[in-house]
Amino acid sequence: MIVEPLSVVHLLARTWWLALLRGLAAILFGALVLLWPQLTLVSLVILYAVYALSDGMFALAEALRGGGLIPRWWLVVIGAGNLLTAAAALAWPALTAILLIILIGASAVTRGLFEIVGAVHLRKVIDNEWTLVASGTISVLFGIGVMLAPRAGAVALAWLIGLWAIALGLLIVVLALRLRRLRQALR
Repeated sequence: MIVEPLSVVHLLARTWWLALLRGLAAILFGALVLLWPQLTLVSLVILYAVYALSDGMFALAEALRGGGLIPRWWLVVIGAGNLLTAAAALAWPALTAILLIILIGASAVTRGLFEIVGAVHLRKVIDNEWTLVASGTISVLFGIGVMLAPRAGAVALAWLIGLWAIALGLLIVVLALRLRRLRQALR
């Protein structure tokens, strides 16, 4: 495979560690939620906001690092969406459980759809883009499920959020490690 120096895959491979940080942040968020399923709603809002803020910053850094007019807009959308979600959650931490659940579900659906779009753009330049498609798919399914059952118990929701975040994080870590191997191959 021939990769141009300013191609999307080259730039993503060069910043593989940012994707790794995104995956690790998701795993950490998921683990914390699973360790403390009795979190109060306000604590869950703040914990999710911190995760969304970090993921948003890492996604924007991935999109902006490296320059050039390479289509990385989907990372900008994910990053901006997560930053807006974090800001809203921090500004109104006493949101009702239903509004919080809908906010988290909508964020997951949006994120998942744009990750699938990103994978479609990368399919011609990397093999097995399935990790990004899989993380997008589980985000969409999680978001739809959460929005369809917003009155679910807080503990059950916490477990679902924790498992989703860990699965998402693991898939992003796999993608990051594949990008790292690709970067080594491009040297």
